[in-house]
Amino acid sequence: MTFEKSHAYFIQNHLQRRTGERRGRLERGHREAERLFCRNIWWPLLGNFDDLHPEFEVLDWRGLSYFCDFAWLTQAVKLIIEIKGFGSHVRDMDRQKYCNELNRETFLSAMGFQIISFAYDDVAHRPELCITLLRMLLSRYQSQSSPASSSSVSEREIVRLVCRLARPLRPIDVVTHLGINHRTAVRTLQSLCTKGWFSAVTGAAGKNIVRYELQRSAVQLL
Repeated sequence: MTFEKSHAYFIQNHLQRRTGERRGRLERGHREAERLFCRNIWWPLLGNFDDLHPEFEVLDWRGLSYFCDFAWLTQAVKLIIEIKGFGSHVRDMDRQKYCNELNRETFLSAMGFQIISFAYDDVAHRPELCITLLRMLLSRYQSQSSPASSSSVSEREIVRLVCRLARPLRPIDVVTHLGINHRTAVRTLQSLCTKGWFSAVTGAAGKNIVRYELQRSAVQLL
């Protein structure tokens, strides 16, 4: 099924299941930015709209309704996705709106949602960056129907570790983080070097490898 047909069915299916303001909000709210996200980001990455809910209603800390651009709801995650244009979310925002937005996101986090935002400009003009970042996030909730090998999981977790630490890794970092022995840690790091994800850095004498640096291209493989 093409994107156009799948997207039309996706929206029509949700319209048929809604009434009142929930239906009206979807009719009014799913516009250019949201359509671009579906076309440029979600469809190329996943190829379907399973478990994705457009203009999803939640309650804020005051008990007031708020419609998120999208919610992806599965057994593993409750993810809220917002597409933010510069004009509506920055230039035209006053202090009270800014406070309300931050309070709402904190409240929803407390309710078990994870909130992520993409800039409209990136969705429209730099979709490959959005796809990379979203792939990194969704890979943490890999379907049990398609289990990854233990080595693949370990390798990706090592990449996430070096991103969090923001410095080259030593084998002891991997040993501590993954709870594996030193030999396994070194073997895994060497495998990542062979794949081009990391490069080995030797000490002052130029003989022994003392740390491993992440290659920028590796982040896109998560």
